[in-house]
Amino acid sequence: MPTMFATVDEAEHAFYDALERADVNRLAQVWADDEEVVCVHPGGLRIVGHHAVLQSWHEILSGGGLRIQPSMLKTLHSMMSAVHSLVETISIRSEGAAEIAHCYATNVYHKGPTGWRLVMHHASAAPVEAGMLDLNDMPGLLH
Repeated sequence: MPTMFATVDEAEHAFYDALERADVNRLAQVWADDEEVVCVHPGGLRIVGHHAVLQSWHEILSGGGLRIQPSMLKTLHSMMSAVHSLVETISIRSEGAAEIAHCYATNVYHKGPTGWRLVMHHASAAPVEAGMLDLNDMPGLLH
């Protein structure tokens, strides 16, 4: 029986928890079992389809979990879908030193018979010149 995510927040928490634990089986429960799901990793190509998306996460997580702190959440919700735009703060451990990187991420969820499921994750590196002003939601320019 599939895991039921009663709220989109439960699904999102499970997503980031699975990444931290390097738990691809848990990720499979969060993602919709659909060939139309889409994932774009920072600097990567667009990956389409449940199997391909999970394979990409398996490769990424083979080196261990990812320490990602989601923040500055902006949401758009309807009865059957939700879009979360957020900043991911990623702690990277290399040769004993810890570095911090920031990504902008968009997570799209749909509600179905088994609750909320992730159907799209798109993350891109925040530009270094964004600085703390942009990462703290200061008003920007319209384009």
